[in-house]
Amino acid sequence: MGERGFSLIELLIVVAIILVIAAIALPNLINSRIAANEASAVSSIRAINTAQVAYAATYQQVGYATDLAQLGAPADGSPASSAHAGLLDWVLGCSAQPCEKSGYTFTIFNTSGTPIDSYSVVGVPVQVGVSGHRGFCSDRMNPVRYDPNGGTNCTMDLQ
Repeated sequence: MGERGFSLIELLIVVAIILVIAAIALPNLINSRIAANEASAVSSIRAINTAQVAYAATYQQVGYATDLAQLGAPADGSPASSAHAGLLDWVLGCSAQPCEKSGYTFTIFNTSGTPIDSYSVVGVPVQVGVSGHRGFCSDRMNPVRYDPNGGTNCTMDLQ
């Protein structure tokens, strides 16, 4: 009576085939995740710009927010104020800059004026080449631009 089952060679061949398929699919999976992180970063920059416009309209004596915490939700259910306007979710409106979301860190900087009449916002990959390839920037006057090297030297217009 012969024994049933697979031989060691048959099992090794199946494992080798699975590894080859995984080796082919893994780079595509990583590139898809990077593309999703970059799309999320652009959306986050636009959300911050929108929140800045709403903040400046609501708190005209202050102008634009100087950091993301001012655009974030108030702590423990307190009412919205110029310190925490509740215009961004708790991820983007974190308590201390930079705020991390989807493999990118975001910061508001270059605020000036009294009331604040200008600002810049930047989103850069946590790890260039792993969480994203490009850095994204914007301010109150310009659309979203990007730095192909993942930094803050945003000279190229986003298409």
